[in-house]
Amino acid sequence: MSELHDLTALEQGAAIKAGEISSTELAEHYLERVGRLNESLGAFVTMAPRWRRQAEKSATSTGPLAGVPTAIKDLNATAGLRTMFGSRLLADYVPEVSDELVLRIEAAGMVNLGKTNTPEFGSPCYTESAVAPPAVTPWDTSRMAGGSSGGAAAAVGGALVPLAQGSDGGGSIRIPASCCGIVGLKPTRGRISGAPMYGEVTGLATAGPLARTVRDAAAFLDVMAGRAVGDPFWAPEAAHPFLAACDDAPGRLRIARFATPVIAETEVDPECVAAWDDASRLLETLGHELIDIDPPMPREAVATFEICWAVLTGLSTVNVPAEARGLLQPLTRWLGEKGEAIGGPEFGLALGELRRVAARTLADLRPYDLVLTPTLAAPPLPVGALRNDDDPAADFEAQKRFTPWTSMWNVTGSPAISLPLHQTPDGLPVGVMLAARPGDEATLLSLAAQVEAAAPWRDRHPPCW
Repeated sequence: MSELHDLTALEQGAAIKAGEISSTELAEHYLERVGRLNESLGAFVTMAPRWRRQAEKSATSTGPLAGVPTAIKDLNATAGLRTMFGSRLLADYVPEVSDELVLRIEAAGMVNLGKTNTPEFGSPCYTESAVAPPAVTPWDTSRMAGGSSGGAAAAVGGALVPLAQGSDGGGSIRIPASCCGIVGLKPTRGRISGAPMYGEVTGLATAGPLARTVRDAAAFLDVMAGRAVGDPFWAPEAAHPFLAACDDAPGRLRIARFATPVIAETEVDPECVAAWDDASRLLETLGHELIDIDPPMPREAVATFEICWAVLTGLSTVNVPAEARGLLQPLTRWLGEKGEAIGGPEFGLALGELRRVAARTLADLRPYDLVLTPTLAAPPLPVGALRNDDDPAADFEAQKRFTPWTSMWNVTGSPAISLPLHQTPDGLPVGVMLAARPGDEATLLSLAAQVEAAAPWRDRHPPCW
């Protein structure tokens, strides 16, 4: 290995423990890369001035990621550090308290280098806000990093940090993971606490890790996972650390597969189909049984999901005074006004129906251990290809066509992971997605680690590496 960033996050943690390098030296290495590459990648929006103090303090921590640099998505509150939520409305907002997951990351001795780029209030599946340049994939900086964890994925894919925290309400970890050629894991609903704000009332969204390897993602999940006092719901405690699950043999699994789009009628790029087919063959060579099925979630459920999604945006905009609404981006304003117009009974009925859809979907999938689909309907698109400020409704529909599978697992609350198994002939990354039963990250990570061992990607690097 010729560069520190060639090491995985776990290898970096081990090197710190062995005294081969200090946390401060490692952070300085990444900060040099941030200073050189961030302008072209659009990964970070705010740098953290207290990183050196965290690096020095990390010597008192014992976990496998102690001293390793990371980054926090700009949707998560960090005490004393500007948190804009991707919006001009909050361009100067500095929280007084941190989210629970931020506290856990700090308690594990990890070093936060700063806040990563996100679209306004995390709504769209691209990262093009009014407060920062667009986040782009390190593989082709004319193309999008995806969203809403686009800055986090660009940072990891471009080796500005070895791993980063993201969040996912409809695919916002897995979409940018696919676009940036890295691993993105959406955990089970309730696996990671939403304390102290509990602002996500639908149960669709959760935080999760973005990393270069499955083992790094599992180790970072171990850091973030766990309930806090007062959590309204939580996932069952794992039998052993998620990192240990990566060393477990998954056994012979029954894996359902389909590539028919779920939430929109759309053409699927042949490269995405090829990635899915190649992954299917790989899984069969590893001894697993692949079964073709029809999409288990009905298209009619999309309208119900959209009511809940609009309400989430409406909760972000409802208190914005009329004179300040011009600061909102057109998509946020359009979707927020839709959400604000939905009454309590209509939202309650939609939420109940969403729970019933999830239950029926999970019942239909009960015979299978996992489900395989493409992650996205196309490789990363050019910046601006989805955004349509003149017609936000068309913008929203275009997003659905690009991401026709990811939101299904937010509805069911299932863990799902995007793996960077494929590249197009011109070198663009294409992910494939695996999902497991709710609460069963162990099986998901065990299989994902087996797949990575059989078809490794860690030495596949973008031009900026």
